[in-house]
Amino acid sequence: MATDSIQINNTYAIDFGTSNTVIARWNTAAEKIETVKLPGLSQQIDNNPPLIPSLVYVKNASQEEVIVGQTVRDRGFDVNNDSRFFRGFKRGIGTQIQGFLPQLDEKIVTFEQVGKWFLQELITQLQTNVPASPESLILTVPVDSFEAYRHWLTGVCQSLSVEQVRMLDEPTAAALGYGVADGELLLVIDFGGGTVDLSVVQLSARNKQTQGFILKWGKKLLGESSSQKAASARVLAKAGQNLGGADIDNWLIDYFVATQGLPKTSLTIRLAEKLKIQLSSQIETSEIYFNDETLESYELNLDRKQFEHILQQQQFFTRLDELMTQVLQQARSNGIEASDLDAVLLVGGTAQIPAVQNWIRHYFDEAKIRCDRPFEAIATGALQIAIGWEVKDFLYHSYGIRYWNRKQNCHSWHPIIKTGQPYPMEKPVELILGASSENQPSIELIIGEMGAEAGGYEVYFDGDRLVTRTLNSEATIVQPLNDRDGARTIARLNPLGNPGSDRIKLLFRVDRQRYLQITVEDLLTNATLLENKIVAQLS
Repeated sequence: MATDSIQINNTYAIDFGTSNTVIARWNTAAEKIETVKLPGLSQQIDNNPPLIPSLVYVKNASQEEVIVGQTVRDRGFDVNNDSRFFRGFKRGIGTQIQGFLPQLDEKIVTFEQVGKWFLQELITQLQTNVPASPESLILTVPVDSFEAYRHWLTGVCQSLSVEQVRMLDEPTAAALGYGVADGELLLVIDFGGGTVDLSVVQLSARNKQTQGFILKWGKKLLGESSSQKAASARVLAKAGQNLGGADIDNWLIDYFVATQGLPKTSLTIRLAEKLKIQLSSQIETSEIYFNDETLESYELNLDRKQFEHILQQQQFFTRLDELMTQVLQQARSNGIEASDLDAVLLVGGTAQIPAVQNWIRHYFDEAKIRCDRPFEAIATGALQIAIGWEVKDFLYHSYGIRYWNRKQNCHSWHPIIKTGQPYPMEKPVELILGASSENQPSIELIIGEMGAEAGGYEVYFDGDRLVTRTLNSEATIVQPLNDRDGARTIARLNPLGNPGSDRIKLLFRVDRQRYLQITVEDLLTNATLLENKIVAQLS
């Protein structure tokens, strides 16, 4: 692969995962992309690339002293029920957590803070342990992530001593990371510890149109001076759900609690994870657990048949079928049938489960299925947007405004920008509003990001376990972007507003970074009250 290595020497890609995190960089000497091993933080098992367990132990919250990665396991901080130990914290970022967050060293510790400490420590270790300190980062995000998560990630990146940062959907990165041929139609199944994402992606080196990086700042864009022809990864369909290996671990714990009275602890969760991993290469497996408090011992036995029965009880395959139907229907609307797909690429640890691979074989011929780069494909693929690849994408969620539904006597949401809209948008969506009362001093509007219909999820604590539960609801899941004091007011009227005439014009657009921006114009005074303001930053 020809590259301009001078421009990507100090560029790193980070696949921040629920269970494990992978870092990739360009090796100038070898002239190839490689995964990075950080002393103390990375683990390397069998033939897998270096993986950094996404674990954090908080030594001192007030002084922001933390231990991360494999060091947490090496020191045994993950086997005791300790409120200072965090795993699966990525799932709680940007969500409404049900239950009490821990207070450590007189400080409430949020999952956003834990995630920030984790990434900051990775960057610190990179700056200490690699020959070329990072100047540019590429970070991957799940398909089903809401703007709140991306906004958090942007804030974290702005606090890092790195000049430029970009974001890319994880399945799109995986398609690039598998190194498939130009022009191929691919289905990427990214199934990790916290999410499952399905994407239909077409790679093309013939399209010269560039549609920018998804996130950027700094003095100069990497690659912008390159004379090589821009290549593109076009996303044609995508679907995602908050479902992953962490859920399976919890289901296994619940099974052993019900059948053997096994206690729920950090150690038993780790044992459940070991059983799950072992069943990927063995027909049956067992682990011994000794409770040093009650002096009781438990022999945990599990075979693949029992394991699959547990998955079926949790409607695991039903949920996967719904996602597959959704993504194939989207592809069909673009004139693509399942038979047109050239390859099916499997990514993530959960995609290695034999029952999952058997499920995939029900849809596709085994000759099309590739699973030889399950852990490194996302990070290595993300790095390729620094060496000539551009991404053309569309919105997975809609954006809408809240209104009072008189018929149903409750608040409802009216879409203003719908799912499937390509971004960045060429033309904004226009909305005209007037005052609703005499001498009205301001106009308020609540704007939200609208997720999938017919279901959703909530994140809550079950003891010290962070659990995600699917909600069987037909209501649209909405995350308000500005429903807080000081942010709902989008226009202060001077002179005061009165009913009977149009007063303000709103222009909504989605930028290259996938952020919803708003411009507000006062039609009476011709003044611009807000200009291209990111809605999540309204205050």
